Amino acid sequence: MDARVAGAPEHLTGGILSGPVDGPARTAAQYPHREATPGLRVLHRASGFTGDLVALDGDDLVLRGHTGLEKRYRNLPGTFAVDGTPTHLVPVRAPSSEDDPRRVADGVRTASGSRAVVGARARVARGSRIWVEGVHDAELVERVWGDDLRVEGIVVERLDGADHLADEVRAFSPGPGQRLGVLLDHLVAGSKEARLAAAVRDPDVLVTGTPYVDVWQAVKPAALGIRAWPAVPRDEDWKTGVCRRLGWGDPRDGWRRVLGSVDSYADLEVPLLRAVEELIDFVTAGGGG
Repeated sequence: MDARVAGAPEHLTGGILSGPVDGPARTAAQYPHREATPGLRVLHRASGFTGDLVALDGDDLVLRGHTGLEKRYRNLPGTFAVDGTPTHLVPVRAPSSEDDPRRVADGVRTASGSRAVVGARARVARGSRIWVEGVHDAELVERVWGDDLRVEGIVVERLDGADHLADEVRAFSPGPGQRLGVLLDHLVAGSKEARLAAAVRDPDVLVTGTPYVDVWQAVKPAALGIRAWPAVPRDEDWKTGVCRRLGWGDPRDGWRRVLGSVDSYADLEVPLLRAVEELIDFVTAGGGG
C-alpha cells in the first residue's frame, strides 16, 4: 500500500519515489518518456514487482505478473523502469500511417501467456544470459518462452552439465549490465545442485530450479495422457527407465513425445514456470543492452 501524508497535495503522495522538492514538472523532465503500451514488460522500482503492462488507468498503472496477479501503482515519473531504465510512462498516442507496424495483438498471447507483439523483431542480444543444464531444458524453454526471450534480447545457453558451474560463472564475469540466470534440475536442500548454487552467490547471479530429477517431470502427466511419471530406481538411468515403463522406445523417442505434448505454459508444472519467470525478470531488470 502506498504511503500517504495527511493533508499533502496529491502529487506529493504515493511512496518513497514521490515528492520532489521542486515540483513534478522538473522530475518528469528528468526521465525519458515511454508509451504505456499494453504488454510492455515493466518494473515497479520500489517494490521490485515486474509484470506485463495491462493499462494506464488515469493516474494509475496496472501490471500483471506471471501468475496472473494484477497490481495497481501510482504512475509518477521515474516510478517504473523499462529495460533497466527509469522511465516516465505516458499514454499511447493516436496511431498514424507512419507508425511502427509492431503492436500488441488484442487477445493474442504467446506460449508463456504474455501478450503477443505482432511484427516484433528480435532485439539485439543483451549481455545478460540464462544458462540451462542441457539440450532438453533449452528446447523446452524455447518452446514456451522463445517469443518473449527474443523480444527481450535474452540468449539461453546450455551448460551441458552443472559440475563446473563455479568456473563457468567466474569466466562469465557477471556484473550490473551482464547478469546471469541459471536454471538447475533437482535444486533441493542437501543436493549436489544446492551446493553448486551456494558456491556462486553473487548480486548479479540468480540460480533457480525445480525439485525434479529431470526437466521431463516439469511437463504435466495429463499433457502426455499418463496418470503420473513412473518411479525409477536410483541406480537406473531415469530417462531410459521411464521410456521402458511407458513403452516409449529409447530416450530420443521419449523426448520427442514429451516436447510435442507442450503447447503452452498450461502444460508445465508451477515450479518450472516460477523458476523461469524469476530468471527472465532478473536478467531483464539488469539492463545490459
